[in-house]
Amino acid sequence: MSIFHLIIFICFLLSISYLVFLTSASWCPPLTFPQQTTRQFEQRTDRFWEFQEESNSWVEVKLPFDLVSCVNDNCTKVGLIDQTSKTEEEHLANGKDVSNKTKSLKMREGDLIGLEENSYTVLPLRRRMSLTKMSDTSIWVTGESGSIYERFWNGVQWVIAPHDLQISAGRAVSVLIVNQTIFTISEEGNLYQMKLSDWVELKPAFNQSINKEAEQSSVIQMKSGTVSYDGLRVYFCTKTGLLLELSEVEPPRWENHGRPPGADVAAIADMARIRTDVVYTISPTGDLYEYDKSSRPSWKKHLQSEETDKDGSLVPLQGCMIYGLSGDHSVSLFLLSKGGKLVERRLHQRKWKWITHGSPEDHHLTSITPFLEDELKERFFSLFLTTSTGSVFEYQIPKHLGTVQEDQIAEAWQNHMHPPNAKAARGIPGLKFQLGRILFALDDGRLAELHLPGLGGQNSGPTNQFNRKKLSSKYIWSILDAPESEGWNGEYCTEERGPMNCIAGTSRSRLVKASEEYRFPDNWINTSFRLRLVQAGVSFFIITEAGLIFEYLYTESVWLWLRHDHSTPMRGALGNYNGSVFFVDVYGTLLIRERSNNELAWINCTAMRKGRQVIGGPPWDGMSGKLKVTAEDALFFVSKSGRLLQFSVALRKFKWKDCRSPPETKLACIIDQEVFRENIVFVVGRNGRLYQYNKVTELWHEHHQSQHLVLSRLPGTAMRPSFFSLTGSLFMLSEDGGLVEYHWNAWNGWNWVEHGTPSKDVTLVAPPSPCIKGNQLFLIGSDGNIYLRYMDQLIWRWKNCGFPQNGDGDTRDQTEMGANDRMQEVCMDNDPTANLDINLKNPNDQNRKCDPKVAPTRPIPFSEDSVIFELRDGRLAEIQKVQDSKWVWQRIIGTPTSSCKGSYLTALAS
Repeated sequence: MSIFHLIIFICFLLSISYLVFLTSASWCPPLTFPQQTTRQFEQRTDRFWEFQEESNSWVEVKLPFDLVSCVNDNCTKVGLIDQTSKTEEEHLANGKDVSNKTKSLKMREGDLIGLEENSYTVLPLRRRMSLTKMSDTSIWVTGESGSIYERFWNGVQWVIAPHDLQISAGRAVSVLIVNQTIFTISEEGNLYQMKLSDWVELKPAFNQSINKEAEQSSVIQMKSGTVSYDGLRVYFCTKTGLLLELSEVEPPRWENHGRPPGADVAAIADMARIRTDVVYTISPTGDLYEYDKSSRPSWKKHLQSEETDKDGSLVPLQGCMIYGLSGDHSVSLFLLSKGGKLVERRLHQRKWKWITHGSPEDHHLTSITPFLEDELKERFFSLFLTTSTGSVFEYQIPKHLGTVQEDQIAEAWQNHMHPPNAKAARGIPGLKFQLGRILFALDDGRLAELHLPGLGGQNSGPTNQFNRKKLSSKYIWSILDAPESEGWNGEYCTEERGPMNCIAGTSRSRLVKASEEYRFPDNWINTSFRLRLVQAGVSFFIITEAGLIFEYLYTESVWLWLRHDHSTPMRGALGNYNGSVFFVDVYGTLLIRERSNNELAWINCTAMRKGRQVIGGPPWDGMSGKLKVTAEDALFFVSKSGRLLQFSVALRKFKWKDCRSPPETKLACIIDQEVFRENIVFVVGRNGRLYQYNKVTELWHEHHQSQHLVLSRLPGTAMRPSFFSLTGSLFMLSEDGGLVEYHWNAWNGWNWVEHGTPSKDVTLVAPPSPCIKGNQLFLIGSDGNIYLRYMDQLIWRWKNCGFPQNGDGDTRDQTEMGANDRMQEVCMDNDPTANLDINLKNPNDQNRKCDPKVAPTRPIPFSEDSVIFELRDGRLAEIQKVQDSKWVWQRIIGTPTSSCKGSYLTALAS
């Protein structure tokens, strides 16, 4: 071979190892060998060429094509070039429906290749979910939100205890428990150790004279970890491809085992149980390596056979090791190929060999549940595996398999499907925490237990003794609730004595608890689209029928109306975040009114990238007293086409996201955004049904309601006892004008309650007011009166509060007149005819345009004890609480556009 050809050949090997020689490849890069390549390879062409020495020319290769490196006649496969697959958009552009046909996914590290799932939906990867067993009574979970919580059996029931990282540490991705010491890895790759209920960062420290590669220990970022079978050591895989070992915890003792020659560590497959110094790892290219610190060389590569090559290289995921499968001294390491097949690396009679077990027909395997030593079945080993579409399969392997082949095992694959209306999370291994009981993370953020009848479920604690012969071999599913951080209703444990105690639960009558659930509700402020509160007691906005914007502002001891001009008329005020108010104009354009330096400015959100026209927004502007501000803060809106839109507002990094809508349903309005449940948006469809959207899992869920119950298409009101309790209700109107409550508590779950109307002659015509002190809310009747729905000694009652009486036509802003006897109309009990027009003057009076009855406009809170209503003549009225359930009309506020004359101060905002 000539020198020129030798140089070209070296350049070609380097290019295919790191960049792959494409049609647009430039001149050969310098001969540098970086320690680690963290960039992802994305294939953008199907045309590649190979230089052939025989013909002294470049020849186009056929795909798939193996990349082989040969040194001293020792050839090793270093990669694979496969054909690219069209994206879903390209299929749709060609008129093909991909929903029920073969779907292919692009390959990234840890993703699938060659994915084929007929008539199933391939689930997204949930990279933050994990399950870790501390003991039979303690299971640690990381959710897709990045939160950490513990499912703990307190002797009476399973309770949930939060163990979140501090906000500055970011999200958690996994938990490791080493000799009763708890560690967690953050999404940024930092390692934290729990000390006295606090998370403390633990940075690897090495003997720098020996570990040159670890001189900058502060930049070492963990990717994953695996605890040894004796529970005393933990091995880590770093984001740079190193294998680290924490052999002692107190004080920490770190060892850096480096990486395989010419490769990186992408995942730890498993560790030997007998030879405790042996660790099996998988490289990013899917090759299996064995590390044994007691041998030389320490790293050994397991070459794949021709048969396993056909199914693709290995997936860098945790595997499962079984001893004694084909003999007393045999070792079997089960792994997954990137083709979704189950493969086995078996050591028998001192010889290694590969065995392909395949996969269920039309299913792509994505995770293996680690093996439990004392398996329940005596004749079979059982592996539980999840698929890309959310099903769980059990693979049964006879013990001492010997020469029995796979096709000789009858019904080796058993499909356990998935729980009703939920699917197992893709790529997340289950957790066998007891015989006959396996936990799985669900794609919607909850957990599910696959268990034998009588052995498990939500109300079943750890089982130590049972009769194996009487147990059924059929598994059943039980869904376990997740906490609010995942968008669900799991209650956190408390320090109070009772069944929810975090340490030791005690039994208590549920009847007493059910009666107490209404005693300590809290107040959540709600507003409408016509009126919007900006600052309690200081400022609020009103949008007139003509589309003008006025702000009622208290400044320098004076109340005045401030006009905010815009080139187009407005329709409503849809939100308020950090002092910036969101408006929608007559064309559906979403606009922000905010102060920039010393001037007021308008920002067009619809004109931003992926912006949409909207018709509605959140009824709430956040939880009263809620101080938590995150980088994920966003407001939700309903588009004209009936889809839910998320608009990120945190740190002024504005961004639109289409959250779609429930299947075959268009949205009408938002009932509640993250007040009743964190990370959950409740909406009503145009079909009058209630749905929820989970921000964490990005999934839709329909709530059950009877067919005769059809909800109105109006916003609702949330009521929740306190930030530390999930008990509470959503209040909405039915289509026929009645009040409806959707109540939740930890004992009965969700329950619909129909409150009806104040009387048979009155229907409710506007959305509910904000809840006052948790047990009172106002409703506007069709007769122009307001009605108070309040709880008295655990019984819901109606009270007619009428409308503000103003017989002499004086419509001045009556702030100073709040104590006047004419304004002190106290709500009347149980008399629907109270407070009618008995005090009105002659209809021929010059002020006949004044109508003090209440308009069907959504009221807003003005303080913790007062509410603002709009009157039919365009004025506003404030009602204030003086004791418990007694209210008085405090004042009438004249407005610039009211048909009833009045005096007020106005100014133009600039």
